[in-house]
Amino acid sequence: MSIRPTNGSRSLTAPAGQRQQIARGQQEQQPEQLLATSQSYYIIGEHRYSWERALGSHSGAGGARLPPPMYSHDPRIGLFGAAAPQPPPPSNNQPNNLNNPTQSHYYPSPVPPPPSSHSRIVAGSNNFNHRSRNTRNALGQQQHPRIQHANVPLNVPHPQQQPQQQQQPPQQQQQQQIRGSTRAAPSIHTFTALGSVAAHGEHSVRSTTAMQPVGAGACAGATQMREIGRKYPLWLPEYKRRAFNASMDEKYVEDIWATLKNAIQEIQKKNNSGLSFEQLYRNAYNMVLHKHGNRLYHGLSDVVSKHLEQKVRQEVLERLHSNFLPKLNEAWTDHQTSMVMIRDILMYMDRVYVQQRGLDNVYNLGLNLFRDQVVRFPEIQKALRERLLGMVMEERHGEPINHLAIKNACTMLITLGINSRTVYEEDFEKPFLSQSAAFYKFESQNFLAENNAGVYIKKVEARITEESSRAALYLDKDTEPRIVRVVEEELIKKHMRTIVEMENSGVVHMIKNSKTEDLACTYKLFSRLKEEGLKVIADTMSAYLREQGSMLVKEEENGNTNPITFVQNLLDLKDRFDQFLLHSFSNDRLFKNVISADFEHFLNLNNKSPEYLSLFIDDKLKKGGKGMSEQEIETILDKTMVLFRFLLEKDVFERYYKTHLAKRLLLNKSVSDDFEKNMISKLKTECGCQFTSKLEGMFKDMSVSNTIMDEFKSYVNNNSLSLSGVELTVRILTTGFWPTQTATPNCNIPSAPREAFEVFKKFYLDKHSGRQLTLQPQMGTAYINAVFYGRKANDSDKDKDGPSSSSSGCAVPTTTRKHILQVSTYQMCVLLLFNNRDVLTYDDIHQETDIPERELVRALQSLSMGKPAQRLLVRNSKTKTKDIEPSDEFYVNDAFVSKFHRVKIQTVAAKGESEPERKETRGKVDEDRKHEIEAAIVRIMKARKRMAHNLLVSDVTSQLKSRFLPSPVFIKKRIEGLIEREYLARTPEDRKVYIYLA
Repeated sequence: MSIRPTNGSRSLTAPAGQRQQIARGQQEQQPEQLLATSQSYYIIGEHRYSWERALGSHSGAGGARLPPPMYSHDPRIGLFGAAAPQPPPPSNNQPNNLNNPTQSHYYPSPVPPPPSSHSRIVAGSNNFNHRSRNTRNALGQQQHPRIQHANVPLNVPHPQQQPQQQQQPPQQQQQQQIRGSTRAAPSIHTFTALGSVAAHGEHSVRSTTAMQPVGAGACAGATQMREIGRKYPLWLPEYKRRAFNASMDEKYVEDIWATLKNAIQEIQKKNNSGLSFEQLYRNAYNMVLHKHGNRLYHGLSDVVSKHLEQKVRQEVLERLHSNFLPKLNEAWTDHQTSMVMIRDILMYMDRVYVQQRGLDNVYNLGLNLFRDQVVRFPEIQKALRERLLGMVMEERHGEPINHLAIKNACTMLITLGINSRTVYEEDFEKPFLSQSAAFYKFESQNFLAENNAGVYIKKVEARITEESSRAALYLDKDTEPRIVRVVEEELIKKHMRTIVEMENSGVVHMIKNSKTEDLACTYKLFSRLKEEGLKVIADTMSAYLREQGSMLVKEEENGNTNPITFVQNLLDLKDRFDQFLLHSFSNDRLFKNVISADFEHFLNLNNKSPEYLSLFIDDKLKKGGKGMSEQEIETILDKTMVLFRFLLEKDVFERYYKTHLAKRLLLNKSVSDDFEKNMISKLKTECGCQFTSKLEGMFKDMSVSNTIMDEFKSYVNNNSLSLSGVELTVRILTTGFWPTQTATPNCNIPSAPREAFEVFKKFYLDKHSGRQLTLQPQMGTAYINAVFYGRKANDSDKDKDGPSSSSSGCAVPTTTRKHILQVSTYQMCVLLLFNNRDVLTYDDIHQETDIPERELVRALQSLSMGKPAQRLLVRNSKTKTKDIEPSDEFYVNDAFVSKFHRVKIQTVAAKGESEPERKETRGKVDEDRKHEIEAAIVRIMKARKRMAHNLLVSDVTSQLKSRFLPSPVFIKKRIEGLIEREYLARTPEDRKVYIYLA
């Protein structure tokens, strides 16, 4: 059928505020159909009733909005699976003539038919300028090139053929002229197609256009449209005005419900192929529109409920013991499919009735009914739970199961919860977790009884992996962390102590046997419990570490180890646990802090630790080490600094380190100045400039002394002075930098070196008037030219301890031999005595030299009881002990033999300070601490002006903890001392509050 412009065409005007309009299409070569839109129409003015009559009463009374069409959302049945029903053709007795005012054609309901599945809608441009590039179609009509066709077949009753050669009124002729040419309306700039009248058979009613001005306001546009409507009125037959009937006969309601009920039942039986879904939609719409939504909603509930109760439930119950899960899944799938179809039919009820009353929509109603009538029916609910749990247990024991069946069942339970996990949790997850807890509780007991800790940990890891994979495969994603927590609780948390303390396989056993990988597995497993689990491992490791450290301290206290070995054992222990920390515990901060706290604990159990640590460093920085490379020395120094950080009494270490550094510098025993300065730099980084200022001053004194000695040599040469054959080298030491003794030790220096020193003393004091020079013989060295005549030692006088070099098997020399002996100042004083006497007792030597007893004993032991190649004296003792007695006699070993011309006599290494010396050192440290504490108190009070006692003690401790840890009692004494000296004062109102006195 082709629609062409005729002389009988009429235009229809629409209000300017219309929101949805349909573009009138260009004329094409093929037959043209008119557009039926899914939007509502408003009919204006006096033309509304004619429009309503022509469309078959689409609009309600008073210009009511047309209901929207129905579309299906189910792709399985397309657009409801059936073509739109066609109205019956007009009979011969009742001609379908629009000009007959007594004839009426209506739809079965006030609902416009939805578009059929073969409909097409093409939206064209709504706005365009009629002056731009106008074209003409095949009929010669002027058309705009941007207008497109928008065609959809619409099934409505159609008028009979209009009378032939009907005379047109003048207004219609004028309107026809306007429709034929755009030039007839020069003030109108936009054409918009509004509405369509349907065509059927051989008759047609032409769609009409409304014109809106471009750029004008809404009111101006509406006014122009009314003017056009009055000038060119709609040409349609007149009909009777009738109102919309809002009531519906009860019998008619029952008939409609019976139709819908039958359709619902057929859908549930899968017999929906012969249903007209459009007609069913109209019927449901009519019931809701006429206030029968309650009947429809509850009727649907009853029908679905009976179907589930009488058919679906019974079919599932018949399969309880055979093929249960597949049957339940099949019933669930069928129910979902049927509810989707039913939902589409009752879509209008969902949008209006259900939303207004806050009820469950059709689909959710079906889910709730299936849940209550089927899934939660006691026998089915129990069977479903038991079957699901049984299949999981079968898989845990290694049997194959149907994963898809479990997954579908779990998905069904989650869906039945309707945006909630309640159904899934109550019907499956909670019993599943409870059963799993009981299973793993029993399994953990068997695992622990049959396996050691390493095997148990690996089995637990395997179980956790299995449960995690199982949950991800066919359970809900939120179940995974919950089942993993159950496994962790039953297999790890409840047996943490048992695992780590297991004999011959626990954490202690792993540490003793360096099982790094097993420790790493244990750490990884226990880390699942966060800090709670890791703390159990850390506590066990800490107890073992403290035990090992305490054993090292006790061995030293019992005299079984020397200071160097003691510190080396500590470093080895630290290295070992650092390896565990790095490779087993992932450098975890908790374990790192525990190890540090343990080393700090047992290192400070021994109050000699600061001295021993300094002795260890001294041993590594001395010349003649054990053949270590520079890199090895650097590594050892770095490790030593780690132990240094654990010391609480760093000021004590400073005093000992200063003493040992002084000996290395003055005796020229330091392996390298670079190493010394590097070590000082490390200490400076750790403790600050104040800690190392004196050490740096010692290096400065050495440099200044070299300059002074160059000047002294020039002075001697220029003045032709005699030094009695002594090559004198003097080191000028600043009293505050060097660890000199408060009381200068007594020592009778031999005449030759003493006379040489007097020359230097005069030179220095003349240059630096007002200064004083005090000898420190304990820090000096000497080089002696010695001559051995080769006289054989008297066998009767031979030292029972084998002091003579002849006892080593060497032949007794008979020729004179000369050697240069490098000795200490005290050893020089002893050796020079034998130039005047052949034999001297200990008492004689002590009386002649006046050397402190402890130093004299060390000197004699080095000369007579040292290495065989260094025994310059022979000791004749009546006792067999190594302790020197006052009556012991000493004489020169003329049989001394050495393959070296220059012989260095090593001083017997001291095991540390003696108790009197240690007490003296402690006294000096305490004296220094007094000054440091008082200085800190004054600094704080000067800044705060007023402070409470507890707060002041806290701040002082915080400032001094990098050097030592002062006790509150010690701080209080220093506060009292400052109050006595009027640096501080107590407030009258509170004696625990101090004020600073400027």
